[in-house]
Amino acid sequence: MSENIDKGPALILGSRGSDLAVTQVRQTEARLLEAGQAQVAVRIIQTVGDKRPDLKLSEFSDPAAFGGEAIVDKGIFTKELEEALLAGEIHAAVHSLKDVPTELHQDFIITASLEREQIEDVLLSRNTNEPYSVETLPQGGTVATSSVRRARQLSWLRPDLKLVDIRGNVPTRIHKLIADPQWDAIMLARAGLKRLGFLDNDEPCGQLNFDSDTPVGFRVLDADEFLPAAGQGAIGIESRHADASTNEALALINHQPTFARVNAERAFLARLQAGCQTPVGLYTWWSADDSVLNMKTRIFDEENLDAPPREGEVSAAASGTPEDLADQLMQKVYGN
Repeated sequence: MSENIDKGPALILGSRGSDLAVTQVRQTEARLLEAGQAQVAVRIIQTVGDKRPDLKLSEFSDPAAFGGEAIVDKGIFTKELEEALLAGEIHAAVHSLKDVPTELHQDFIITASLEREQIEDVLLSRNTNEPYSVETLPQGGTVATSSVRRARQLSWLRPDLKLVDIRGNVPTRIHKLIADPQWDAIMLARAGLKRLGFLDNDEPCGQLNFDSDTPVGFRVLDADEFLPAAGQGAIGIESRHADASTNEALALINHQPTFARVNAERAFLARLQAGCQTPVGLYTWWSADDSVLNMKTRIFDEENLDAPPREGEVSAAASGTPEDLADQLMQKVYGN
């Protein structure tokens, strides 16, 4: 393939077609236009993760589900977008960064990230008067989540809970909660709920702005106590190393404080050789004067479900690299 892509008049952004993905690519489009890009177009691409909503995320590595060909969980929401990048059909792919594998094809780079949305996880329930927290969920209650990170943290904090799998976009998951009286709660990311307009304030609990006869309550979980996923709340924009003009345009909309945080998180995952479904929480934050970047982790054993998690927390001056912070945290957690 030629190193020079004929763009024509527009910079073409690729995206999945879910409500949240479309909202995120439209935000990216708006930022590019504000930064002076003359024209931006959006192309919606369906990924294998979208095509098979019947499968649990862990089942994508099962050859029986794909006629004898295994598809690992890494990249199930990015594979087709990257194929379009390689083919020159799009110039950049807009992702929820937590869905992007830490090991990219040699031709690709995460070029930019928009300013990060709030990163916490949220418990949703039909209990609106006093929405559940982790501590107040009913004894032996049922919580639905597709995330092994969320499931392992919940089981660690509340071993009595029953965890069940859930798939679908954000509105679909909320409707499933409303429809299933056996479920006490589901878990979603605060960022997605805010971007879709279901949360419009910074209150720690309350009622969703969701069009339903059944009201839905929410409780935001403290990120320092219930650690989010690496990249959670961040929009990551992927492009080709060799596409200098696209990368120059994307650099104009990159939010550097967010970019440093997510690069540190992804660097730590890379050192762990962790995938999108590895049960690890990562929390980064800047000091009040933005001079120090902090990172905290909670890592669960993938095989031994009864093993307590490994935990660690480190800090480094902003003048250091994200990779240095990741190395420091590895040393803190594993001592090597």
